[in-house]
Amino acid sequence: MKHFALDYARPAAPPPIVIPYAYDPRRQWNVLPDGRPATSDRALLLATSTTCSTAGSKTHFDD
Repeated sequence: MKHFALDYARPAAPPPIVIPYAYDPRRQWNVLPDGRPATSDRALLLATSTTCSTAGSKTHFDD
């Protein structure tokens, strides 16, 4: 028998994702808001495990 509440329960909305860096096409790397390379922030790398961007796929056909 299925509980009545399970018919109407909805999962909580996921928290918004905030990416603390942006891609700089001039330098072709990810930068922090203060202009430093994103890879220079050790805490950021530990928290996100990566600073991937789409730069490779835009410049290399074999990525």
